[in-house]
Amino acid sequence: MTVDNGDLVVAARAGDERAFVELTSPYRAALHAHCYRLLGSLHDADDALQETLLRAWRGIARFEPRSPISAWLYRIATNVSLRMIEQRQRRDAVPIDAHLEPYPQPLAATGAEPATTAESREAIGLAFVAAMQLLPPRQRAILVLRDVLDWSAREVAELFDDSVAAVNSALQRARERLRREREEGSLARLHAPA
Repeated sequence: MTVDNGDLVVAARAGDERAFVELTSPYRAALHAHCYRLLGSLHDADDALQETLLRAWRGIARFEPRSPISAWLYRIATNVSLRMIEQRQRRDAVPIDAHLEPYPQPLAATGAEPATTAESREAIGLAFVAAMQLLPPRQRAILVLRDVLDWSAREVAELFDDSVAAVNSALQRARERLRREREEGSLARLHAPA
């Protein structure tokens, strides 16, 4: 017997922790990778995932089943990650990539198409994540949501409570900054031996 997401949401809203775990389990690895892309740190991604799931559990009663559970979880994870970046910037006076560390395992499922596996590795590759750290946090999140998760500009605009034009403008600036980084090697120069 299979239980659909609607039944799991109803059970989780009633306080069934097991239903909540079953509802969110399929998304945990992808949410962790999403947090890692934004934060560049495995430790911080672990913390962000934990905080995301805690907030989701506490807020399950407010979840509107009009949209997929995955979209709701990504919204929470994005906001948690952005707040962590903001707190880190206020607290730390360390180089941009001080928190960077490689992602330990491939995200693609076993038996996935080679192109899918390559895209997945590139989207969590250290070079990509390092370059992402050069972007302002909001641009970083918009780039990941649009180019990695393939959200529409409208969906991203709703998340940020902004206009589609503003999201598209931020995305264009982020892409341009990453293009310049590839051409100029800015991040590599930040840590070149003197």
